[in-house]
Amino acid sequence: MTYNGRLTSLSHGGGCGCKIAPGVLSDILKSSPIRQIPAALLAGSDNNEDAAVYQINEHQAIVATTDFFMPIVDDPYQFGRIAATNAISDIYAMGAQPLFALALLGMPINVLPLEVIQQITAGGESVCAEAGIMIAGGHSIDTVEPIYGLVAIGVVDPKKLKRNSGAKLGDSIILSKPLGVGILSAALKKEQLSDSAYQEMIALTTKLNKPGVALSQLDSVHALTDVTGFGLAGHLLELCRGAKLSAQIQWDSIPVISEAVKLVKEGVFTGASPRNWLGYGHEISMAPHLDTWHQNLLSDPQTSGGLLISCSPEATEQVLEILRADGFTQAQQIGHFTQGSGVSVA
Repeated sequence: MTYNGRLTSLSHGGGCGCKIAPGVLSDILKSSPIRQIPAALLAGSDNNEDAAVYQINEHQAIVATTDFFMPIVDDPYQFGRIAATNAISDIYAMGAQPLFALALLGMPINVLPLEVIQQITAGGESVCAEAGIMIAGGHSIDTVEPIYGLVAIGVVDPKKLKRNSGAKLGDSIILSKPLGVGILSAALKKEQLSDSAYQEMIALTTKLNKPGVALSQLDSVHALTDVTGFGLAGHLLELCRGAKLSAQIQWDSIPVISEAVKLVKEGVFTGASPRNWLGYGHEISMAPHLDTWHQNLLSDPQTSGGLLISCSPEATEQVLEILRADGFTQAQQIGHFTQGSGVSVA
């Protein structure tokens, strides 16, 4: 294997599209259930929470998560930025404030020049600085494919903790970033992505989900998660299962990257989309006028995707104002929760 200047050529998958399919992951985890869960563990692997949360006193709980993947772009600095943004997002998705990070670095040392690896880590450090934290250590190994990510540690008041299981009947469903990053990444690998769409992809995947901290202060925000490798449909299903409710969403209300629509109609999408749908498609009800390309967008793996928020209807505008004030200009209400189970798309 040789390095031709394209990081993506060294990996068989990229970004959150590398995730193990939800159905397969569920089968794996069934064989190793967690036992003797301490009362202080407020969140763990139950309901696929974004991070583990361990209460240390009345007013503080530690939030811990990890995320890493193979290159989604060829620029090493941007790859580092995207991977770090994606990892820290899980802290914000719990309503927590990041404290510090540890780097996870796996590189083909005999293939990649050291200066390329240095650019990857520099990209990660730049995002951590933007989040107000430092990389305090980490671990590195020699691997076949490039891998980079973080362990991220944060802190939250247990009373302000936001989980993915608290949605209430009638709640509004809000999405802060548009869908389509996975499709853009597939086009990039095929050298079919326009320069403008590439720049939009970088901007979206390196934007920190900082509003999660402000949203945690609102009692009217009942559930919070981020949309990543399982796509909008998969992560919305997690909210539905946790609340034992159904989600009704309107396709025309969902923010979508315009070039992603064009590309998916031409048959460009990641291998993760059909794998995702295979795992949960039986829980999704699609209106008759919706086509296969709509399905591939709903299951499109989002790397460093947006926040998915459940809030009381009267708080909808307040939540949207918080998001838009922080630059999430495409944030939209996409539906609401009703009685039942699964997701209905009209």
